[in-house]
Amino acid sequence: MTALRREQPDRVPVWELIINEPTLSGIYGNIGYFGLAEKLGLDAVTIFENQKTEDLGNGHIKDEWGIVWGVGDYGLTYPVECPIKSMSDLDTYRAPDPNADWRLDRVKEAVTRFKGEKAITLCCHEGFEFSHYLFGMDNLFMAYLEAPEIAHRLARMVVDYKKAVLKRAIAEGVDVIVSGDDYAFKTAPLMSPGFFDEFCVPYIKEMVDAAHECGAPFVKHTDGFLWPIIDSIVDCGIDALDPIEPIAGMDIGKVKEKYGHRIALVGNVDCTEVLTHGSREDVVDAVKETIAKASVGGGHIMASSNSIHPGVTPDNYRTMVEAAHEFGVYPLDAMMVEEYKTRNYIAKYLA
Repeated sequence: MTALRREQPDRVPVWELIINEPTLSGIYGNIGYFGLAEKLGLDAVTIFENQKTEDLGNGHIKDEWGIVWGVGDYGLTYPVECPIKSMSDLDTYRAPDPNADWRLDRVKEAVTRFKGEKAITLCCHEGFEFSHYLFGMDNLFMAYLEAPEIAHRLARMVVDYKKAVLKRAIAEGVDVIVSGDDYAFKTAPLMSPGFFDEFCVPYIKEMVDAAHECGAPFVKHTDGFLWPIIDSIVDCGIDALDPIEPIAGMDIGKVKEKYGHRIALVGNVDCTEVLTHGSREDVVDAVKETIAKASVGGGHIMASSNSIHPGVTPDNYRTMVEAAHEFGVYPLDAMMVEEYKTRNYIAKYLA
């Protein structure tokens, strides 16, 4: 929480948006996510709202929104069928009940176990990601061009729901809100800056404002190449940006230099190459460089460049956390900072 206020804590805190199998059980065995967070010494846990699903068979499930998901290896899901296919579908569609009694069962479990010891972070969304889950990415982008009222109706419905869940969760004891809508590829944003400002920014800002009104900071997650839209994101009033993906051209030192007086930074040890294929020395060097570029003066939370996905080597993730604990103690080692602040470990993977 100190780091999110852009202040300097006793050491660089460590957090991760998502930790998937097999890394989740590959470090200490089947002790669960909460058990891993305790034993590994993470400074925050990420919680998701409870959702009921229907098993459709053949590796498919349907959630309360009517979205059909395929279930892949390690339980990862991907959308395969949208419930809204036309204006008439939208006219009759109703979102799930954000006030269902059981909606925050996982939140309550986390609050009981960790309140005051770890920052309890709720992962939610703004108006973009669930809009394309509901309507399809291609259809949503065509609506931006041809039927903007559909895009805004979808975003409005999603944000009204997510905002209601957000407010309930903070009242239950959630400390931080993080929004998971992704807006960029590795080489460019998914849309023009103009469309981003028209169809996304108002809803990001509304969610940020809702969190702030309830007393919680707001972390914006989006990986990819953000330079064309980063000003708009920061102007929404976010408290921190996650994960500042280096392999997508996002140098955390440059982001710190330009925006560190306005936002905290979360990230950004590469999880595409370093945490998946790198040696222990590669991981430690990446951690040291990240600390040297982002942690000076505080306002930085150590994390990967996206998430601990199924390709991450368990030993490499444990090394990353241990190295952050070892080298992220304030006051930082001035010689280490001087040595590593001008390095660029990601460069060899970009050749």
